[in-house]
Amino acid sequence: MIPLPNETTPRWDGVEPLECVMVVPETADVKTFVFRPPSGAVFVFRAGQFVTLELPLPGGPLHRTYTISSAPISNAYISVTVKAQPGSVGGRWMHDNLRPGMRLRVTGPGGLFHLPRHPDGKYLFIGAGSGITPLMSMTTTLFERGEDPDVSLVACARKPSDLIFRKRLEYMASRVGGLKLHFVVDQDEPFEVWTGYRGRFNQLMLGLTTPDYLERDVYCCGPEPFMRAVRETLQSLGYDMARYHQETFTAPVEHADDPPPPDVAPDPAAVAELIFARSGRTVSCSQTDTILQVAKTSGLNLPSGCTFGVCGTCKIRKASGEVHMVHNGGISDEDIAEGWILACCSRPIGQVEIEA
Repeated sequence: MIPLPNETTPRWDGVEPLECVMVVPETADVKTFVFRPPSGAVFVFRAGQFVTLELPLPGGPLHRTYTISSAPISNAYISVTVKAQPGSVGGRWMHDNLRPGMRLRVTGPGGLFHLPRHPDGKYLFIGAGSGITPLMSMTTTLFERGEDPDVSLVACARKPSDLIFRKRLEYMASRVGGLKLHFVVDQDEPFEVWTGYRGRFNQLMLGLTTPDYLERDVYCCGPEPFMRAVRETLQSLGYDMARYHQETFTAPVEHADDPPPPDVAPDPAAVAELIFARSGRTVSCSQTDTILQVAKTSGLNLPSGCTFGVCGTCKIRKASGEVHMVHNGGISDEDIAEGWILACCSRPIGQVEIEA
């Protein structure tokens, strides 16, 4: 039996595997998986952050990153809410195989998409599909603080039955006056009454749902085309984009007019040398090879997730040497200053020693 936390309970350190204690169906293709440390340790994270799960697939471990959908105020457990996307491997395995009592290795939490330490402002949360997950953690946090929040939440889905957390959100909105809910669907369902918004989120819906959007900090999460439409809508209306925040786990779109990185690009003709200190291996490679690529071709199993510098799963410490790293928010400036790098988007310049 997992003990309840008390004032002397230690924090979860990321080393102890987590035990799945509950599986909750949310929609036809979405489930929430609840985890607790067997020791009873507590979690410390920020609302909106993510963890990476090591899934024991038959062909070898698979690392997948999921946003924490529970609130940090309830620190005895964490939950992740997973949609079994068509063609998905990790999500499909979790839906078909993960049951209470099973234990997984988990790394994290991480991510820069989260509420401030003192979330006393006015907020507009806009989510589509499973992008509601970090916004649910944020909304629950504001609800559980014991103060009336000032939140306008717009949740978009293909149809009403696809709205994740609908009943829980409605319950919270029924208990506090400052949480205003707005549901938007592409289409309603036969023989079901739908009185919310229909169509795609646009300028008109923004004005109807949240007339004072210019006064609010915006947090947005969903598919990239959806978030691009939200950004363009806000920009066209004169919104201060310094107050806009978004989260995505898809590769960013590259533009021909993007400025080049400020440091020197790797030379494809130059030879580099990677020293994996703990493994005792030294490998020659090209400066255009990523450290993750070299590790995998050398038989070293470094944890990895998104592979384009967002999730932070492949963060490792660099003991010496220089790398060319172009990430997408998966590592903080403080970590970089302390010698940490992301293996998936770091390329060695000359000789580089890695603590792996």
